[in-house]
Amino acid sequence: MTTTTTTHLARVERATTTTTRATTDTDDDKTKSITDAELERNLSKFVKKTATTFAPSSSGEAKKKKNPAYKGSVLYTVFEVQAYLAVIVGGLLAFNVIYPSDEPSIARLMGMWSLWMFTVPSLRARDCDAKEKDALNLLFVAMPLVNVLIPFVWKSFAGVFSADVLLMAVVYAQKGVFAGEADVVGDESSAVEEK
Repeated sequence: MTTTTTTHLARVERATTTTTRATTDTDDDKTKSITDAELERNLSKFVKKTATTFAPSSSGEAKKKKNPAYKGSVLYTVFEVQAYLAVIVGGLLAFNVIYPSDEPSIARLMGMWSLWMFTVPSLRARDCDAKEKDALNLLFVAMPLVNVLIPFVWKSFAGVFSADVLLMAVVYAQKGVFAGEADVVGDESSAVEEK
């Protein structure tokens, strides 16, 4: 072996020993939480970039203006009602209640994809807080993967629709969107009690 190769191997061995010692120390939890936070940040950045690439927001002069679908506006309500209606109608289609058929049909396929095609874009179009926007961006990227991969294991329109609903609930809960709504409701009720 040459001197350069021996020196390089010694450095690698030292780095490995140092890394092993670091992971066995009590700082393991701190290292893991930093890694988890970095992973979360990088994932959010990737998902936001991907979601805005395939479902871009307005550009030019329109981007400089405030979103007209702010909370309390008619447009905000229209988007919310559209999203909830898409969940209900999509579920009825996927579960073969509307336009029932014995074979796979376009209606059932539309029901299976309704959350991704209508609900998530409607909710993303509203002016919402950063946690909810992040959750919706993640759902916009994750739902097509779920919708394409699950039929390899389980060929059920209703099953895929149910998996999408479950995914939406889990992502909202993981991002803390439900907790944020509870805080807002709690603040409003305490303000009413004070009057």
